[in-house]
Amino acid sequence: MSSTRKRFLVPAAIVLSLALAPVLTACSNPIEGLVKQVTGGGVDLGGSSLPSDFPKEVPIASGKVIFGGGLGNAEGKIWNVTIQVSDGNALDGITAQLTAAGFESKAQGDATGDTKTGIFSKDPYGVLVVVSKDDKNGFIANYTVTYTKPGS
Repeated sequence: MSSTRKRFLVPAAIVLSLALAPVLTACSNPIEGLVKQVTGGGVDLGGSSLPSDFPKEVPIASGKVIFGGGLGNAEGKIWNVTIQVSDGNALDGITAQLTAAGFESKAQGDATGDTKTGIFSKDPYGVLVVVSKDDKNGFIANYTVTYTKPGS
């Protein structure tokens, strides 16, 4: 596959898989197979649990795991996890957990109405947390965690 084609297909497959994964967790996941083909492996659209390799250094709010998945390899990886939380103020507790674990808060804000965001970092991880109201699950916290191998 040409480098240019792969450069466009890989991000498209990642976005598609992360967007569709919560919908597909109840059945066999054809998107996971597609993403594995395009990326050469390194994808886990685990479903309703934390991915087995989710970093222990990143604390997660207590609550039901609605979705968990990961994509990448030892050089760089991204995980996406959605947790059902108690209310729209859950970002305050999440911020306390992350800062107690040594993460620096880079930005926080109210995006719109019932949506709050926080960005945190601690080498080699970056964490984006979005707390929002979901029609089906009440309030949810969505974590997007990135990892880049030190020295890469």
